[in-house]
Amino acid sequence: MQMALIGATGRVGSRVASELISRGHEVTGIALRAPSDARPGLTVLEADATKPDSLAPRITGHDALISATRFVSSDADALIAAVKTAGVKRPLVGGGAGSLEVAPGKLLMDTAGFPEEFKAEAKGSALSRKT
Repeated sequence: MQMALIGATGRVGSRVASELISRGHEVTGIALRAPSDARPGLTVLEADATKPDSLAPRITGHDALISATRFVSSDADALIAAVKTAGVKRPLVGGGAGSLEVAPGKLLMDTAGFPEEFKAEAKGSALSRKT
């Protein structure tokens, strides 16, 4: 499959890219700044994933899109607009465990002991679930 991966050069995205490549997929990484060192099996294109006009042309023609970016620095509405414009049939957004329900109406991020430094990211994923 032809896979587009937003955040392919980041901590999580680089691992997702490795897994996709090992499974024989053609991977196009999307990053704000393409790295200077090439990696076999990964083509990296520059695009701003928060701007549909920047992202849509880079993901057109791909079978699936995976977003491995942080919720606090992404824009769910822009991503959805780009996916629709590009005609990508399989969008996937990774992350968001803090916004999972651990009991009816109670989110993980609202439990005692959930790290304060992760709450902004968790809240971003909860908002993304509603769009």
